[in-house]
Amino acid sequence: MKIRSITAFFDLADLPLEKTLDRLSSLSGAARSACEEAGFEVQTTRLASTPFSEYVAANPQVDPLELAVRLERLTTERGFAYLALGAALPQFPVSYAIIPDILMATRNVFLSGVMATADSGVDLPALRACAEIITRSAVITPDGFTNLRFAALANVPPFAPFFPAAYAASSQPAFALAIECADAAVDAFNTANSLETARQLLLATLNTAAATLTRTAEPLAARYQADFKGLDFSLAPFPADWCSLGGALERLTGVQLGLHGSLAAAAAVADTLDQGSWLRAGFNGLMLPVLEDSVLARRTAAGCLTLKDLLLYAAVCGTGLDTVPLPGDATPQQIAALLLDLAALAVRLGKPLTARLMPVPGKKAGEMTGFEFDFFANGQVMHLPATAMNGLFGGDETVPLHPRRTSK
Repeated sequence: MKIRSITAFFDLADLPLEKTLDRLSSLSGAARSACEEAGFEVQTTRLASTPFSEYVAANPQVDPLELAVRLERLTTERGFAYLALGAALPQFPVSYAIIPDILMATRNVFLSGVMATADSGVDLPALRACAEIITRSAVITPDGFTNLRFAALANVPPFAPFFPAAYAASSQPAFALAIECADAAVDAFNTANSLETARQLLLATLNTAAATLTRTAEPLAARYQADFKGLDFSLAPFPADWCSLGGALERLTGVQLGLHGSLAAAAAVADTLDQGSWLRAGFNGLMLPVLEDSVLARRTAAGCLTLKDLLLYAAVCGTGLDTVPLPGDATPQQIAALLLDLAALAVRLGKPLTARLMPVPGKKAGEMTGFEFDFFANGQVMHLPATAMNGLFGGDETVPLHPRRTSK
């Protein structure tokens, strides 16, 4: 188990900005030291702002591209590995179009676009704008890697510490911890001789770690006058079998991920996470990033795991569609249809979901990816069973969906 990120949050309007960033740099450095003293490896410290779209709308003299480049420099100088500038928002529709340009001009800046919220429902123009971002960003580099830094958001709350979904929503500085802990599930499930024992072992491991991390974080919150938003135990994997959530799920079923029984395994693990007694930030679900999990990558290569399977698992446990390799000729209309299904799931089920989709230029469905990135496990480009929507969903409405009502 590692800390993927200590993520600090700030308000772009909190001036002087350099003073705020200095304060958060000190906080992040102290948090790194304290967590390491408590026995946890810290991979990165990161910074996330309030949505850039709000700030630029309130300050029309600000060039968003110049803002992004300047902030990337300021945050890098202060030791942060990555910066998230928050989301383009439906009430500021022009903010979506600038995102590919920001991604092209930076290396360590992440962004997102809201396509659905619990209050409003699914915003069809915003959803299509997110699809346009994905197709435009896919060709920034020959391998399509730029889309690693963009996600479409559906019903995602502020202060999630995992990127690209992270954004702030208040003027008060804050921080939260993103935990890489799929290995805890692998260890628990390999040790147990019953399903109940497996679940209890995992829960005990996470609760123990959460208690230690909370005791570590709370004094820092007081010292630096920053809100501690909590922990995100989303069972994030690493692309090796010892830290594969896909492998952990297969231990429960004894079958390859994608075959029947996999949904029940995902639901059981998600239910276990729900029993945890920690302060929650972000998702606290199952993270199934196709290119960041060695077993998931192999199952796509074997044709066992499909996009529809991943959507199905998102309905009971997951954080959405993550690092999904798609054909390089996928159109914005096809991608919008996929995003629509994900957004509808998020709003209808009252849960946060994201889509980080990666069309690979020059690649067709069934071909292998060829990324040279230590944190990826290459898999098969996934078939995208979608065409342009020519029905009523092709309009410019915001579709109000509500969680299902049940009788008393």
